[in-house]
Amino acid sequence: MTKVIMHGCNGKMGQVITALCREDADLEIVAGIDISDHIKNDYPVFQNIADCDVEADVIIDFASARAVDALLAYSVDRQIPLVLCTTGLSEEQNEAVKEASAKVAVLKSANMSLGINMLLDLLQKAARILAPAGFDMEIVEKHHNQKVDAPSGTALALADSLNEALDNAYTYQYDRTRERRKRDKMEIGIQAVRGGTIVGEHEVIFAGTDEVITFQHTAYSKSVFAKGAMEAAKFLKGKPAGYYDMRDVIDAR
Repeated sequence: MTKVIMHGCNGKMGQVITALCREDADLEIVAGIDISDHIKNDYPVFQNIADCDVEADVIIDFASARAVDALLAYSVDRQIPLVLCTTGLSEEQNEAVKEASAKVAVLKSANMSLGINMLLDLLQKAARILAPAGFDMEIVEKHHNQKVDAPSGTALALADSLNEALDNAYTYQYDRTRERRKRDKMEIGIQAVRGGTIVGEHEVIFAGTDEVITFQHTAYSKSVFAKGAMEAAKFLKGKPAGYYDMRDVIDAR
């Protein structure tokens, strides 16, 4: 049994994970952290993380960037491994995450979906075969109309995975309307769509002469991210200090 502290327990993702954990015999939420107390949970909830004195194996975080500094300090001080799912961190915070990982196990990923992280590996093999054969690479990502950042962190992770397989020789082109010119062969295009209640859709296109190969991942609900975070928590229990990501979870399966 993995005992979890749910950081951001009364947010949307926190409540999805809370519901799923009730059906998972291998996970138990023993405490929650949230500044809001408008939801009653079947575990104690602390508004200030420093007040949480409950013993746990792992922290799952789906809160906000504003709360990350105190979260990292708590994780290191209590020596509780951390699954960090909050996005939009500053450069300073990302550096702080790496520093914390030298003292306690930290798992951070741009997308917690097992499917997306499997796709990252598949894309590298495809890029090594198709890019040298002259295929252009384009990424189109779609999200709901409330999402602030564009392109998404996942789209950037997909682009980075492609580029890594090709010795980081490519540049990224985010908006083709800014300048009129022919497409550069050594670039990866990334386009963002925002509308409605789209949870998340990412399409990677390899366009060659007279043929197109497309990889697509579609998230129909937030539960795909919640389930990935839960699998990450099980993986991280008892792990030594270090910086982990979802590829480590997949490799361990």
